[in-house]
Amino acid sequence: MQNDHEMNGKSNVEEVAKIYSGIQAEICRSLEQADGKAFFREDRWEKENGYGITCVIDHGDAIEKGGVNFSFVNGAFTPQLENILGEKANSYSVTGISSIMHPVSPHLPIIHMNVRYFSLDNGTQWFGGGIDLTPHYIDVHEAGHFHRQLKQICDKYDTGFYPQFKQWADDYFFIPHRNETRGVGGIFFDRLKPNGSINFEQLLAFTMDISRAYPALYGSIAQGKKRKQYGASQKKWQELRRGRYVEFNLIYDRGTKFGFDSNGNAESILISLPATAAWEYKNEVPPGSAEYETLQLLRKNIDWIKFQ
Repeated sequence: MQNDHEMNGKSNVEEVAKIYSGIQAEICRSLEQADGKAFFREDRWEKENGYGITCVIDHGDAIEKGGVNFSFVNGAFTPQLENILGEKANSYSVTGISSIMHPVSPHLPIIHMNVRYFSLDNGTQWFGGGIDLTPHYIDVHEAGHFHRQLKQICDKYDTGFYPQFKQWADDYFFIPHRNETRGVGGIFFDRLKPNGSINFEQLLAFTMDISRAYPALYGSIAQGKKRKQYGASQKKWQELRRGRYVEFNLIYDRGTKFGFDSNGNAESILISLPATAAWEYKNEVPPGSAEYETLQLLRKNIDWIKFQ
């Protein structure tokens, strides 16, 4: 027999939307404290198929450009959405938070997080999301700490979550035409539904924990590294790595595709891109350099947790 949450998808989405919009505000305040200089400006938007709040921060002490988006949209289930989601339905509702931070310093990583809740009129409902780290220079100890924190959150709900979602992130955050991962990964999950071992409230709490861990994790990294000195060559490397980020987001990212195919707010979708990026024909780095060492670590199936 279905429980009340499974039967009442519309009220579920509205319930989750209220929670996510509140967490969006928490994330912004926490990131402002971590940056110590810049503040988010808020842009509320409304379209015929939904509404959202886009919060943008730039020219900060640690954060060069970042966005924290909340949205709640619904509408007809188009053939494009059917292709993306692999489902057949007449209408959908979805709410979520998505955020990306692009730092000033090349010593600080890019960080991304999103959580979402889908409901289709065919009765199908699920949670999705993830969080990952994209360093310009990979610090294995930083990556290890990041993954240990994510495992701790996952283990609170299911000890099988971390190995499954870590592998999923390795596979998802991969740039096939470069044969490299986007960064050091994290966790990624989709189609997460209540079952006999975990219920709706626990899955919602799982996404809430990820959302709240996101600014705390980034804040601790920023405080430790935002004063570290860097030169022009390191800044150039950062621009080139940002180029890789742009390639992934515009070619492969499902969220970007879904946003445009669902008639989302284009400005909010593209806030994920850095303010500046660069591409250089056949850029080569000398063996043994920090840049070279980073390239050697842009691969799947690294056990980051072992790095203390």
